Amino acid sequence: MDKKLNTKTAVPEDEESLVLGKAMMRAARYLKISNTEVAHILGLSSATISRLKTGEYRLERGSKAFELALLLVRVFRGLDAITGSDDASRSWIRAQNLALRNAPIDLMQTVTGLVGVAEYVDARRARV
Repeated sequence: MDKKLNTKTAVPEDEESLVLGKAMMRAARYLKISNTEVAHILGLSSATISRLKTGEYRLERGSKAFELALLLVRVFRGLDAITGSDDASRSWIRAQNLALRNAPIDLMQTVTGLVGVAEYVDARRARV
């Protein structure tokens, strides 16, 4: 059985999808983002998110959901680097942000909002 390899990392794509799914679900758990919110962020159904949690579903490389999951993990990693605290990151995600003009979790429900939040966190992280 031939497995496609990601040429940049030499990791089988199905394993890469599994790792991303786990990382994204772990990030959501730490940030206390509900399955329903994750479903909206990734553009998937709540049932699919449940299957993703159990490993019955994998994000397909190159799919919209795969790319959005990467962004969600990027937001988590950036917040972790900035705040160093799960509680502070959770609070930040839910609080109104004057610079973003909304709560990050609300913005993250759209692709442009998620990209904006990721860019904002990246910009703040660069200053740390």
